[in-house]
Amino acid sequence: MPEALEPEVLDIDLPDNLRARRVGKVAVLTLARPAKRNALNDAAVLGIERFFTTLPGDIASVVIDAEGDHFCAGLDLSEMAERDTLSGVRHSRMWHRAFEQIEFGPVPVVSALKGAVVGGGLELAAATHLRVAERSTFYALPEGMRGIFVGGGASVRVPRLIGVARMADLMLTGRRYDAEEGAAVGLSQYVVDDGTGLDVAIDLASRVADNAPQTNFAIIQALPRIAEAAPREGYFMEAMMAAIAQGTDDAKARMQDFLDGRAEKVTDR
Repeated sequence: MPEALEPEVLDIDLPDNLRARRVGKVAVLTLARPAKRNALNDAAVLGIERFFTTLPGDIASVVIDAEGDHFCAGLDLSEMAERDTLSGVRHSRMWHRAFEQIEFGPVPVVSALKGAVVGGGLELAAATHLRVAERSTFYALPEGMRGIFVGGGASVRVPRLIGVARMADLMLTGRRYDAEEGAAVGLSQYVVDDGTGLDVAIDLASRVADNAPQTNFAIIQALPRIAEAAPREGYFMEAMMAAIAQGTDDAKARMQDFLDGRAEKVTDR
């Protein structure tokens, strides 16, 4: 965590199982239901959506972390007991809408993972752009054992990270990956010691917040769409995005700093 900055509470209307604070230009959203291993109920999912749609304009990146020993053990299954088919569709679409605000929201998002990242918890993590996993982290998709199917976007996002075959293995067999295995297959970009995940995530988010806003926008909004496009359309979108980004006054000033030897070098990081 940046040493000179003290966290301050963010004034966003959230349910009791979520907390929000800021550290400089970074907002930290905390899952705060440790007694239930931070299982996500409807109030939490709607609160996540509200958080991302009401972020202050000067926030440049977000960290999602969790209280207790676990990031998120998934959907609160107690809320599914009386749900019929149509309400199940609506419920899944509500998760889609909320998590889209993470993936294609206003700023890049880093998740600080630990303990269980299971079911809906993995769906939440997969919607973030950078994932930092403490060594205690483990991943699973136990829907096959529960007689249900993923409903929070996992069938779209997780195969992009690890492939269809690996996701099918997780769901069919109940297999779980530990932190090192998860990083090897693409579920996280960083593995860190237990107890350090939040600090590392805030440090990364602070670096991201110092990037040019037009480049951060291009990375979270354009890059995934370009990667999914046919090559001809992808190359065209890339050219358009490159021209838009480099045409800004911010980009010109940053390039001049580099040419004049004032910019931070890659080797400094």
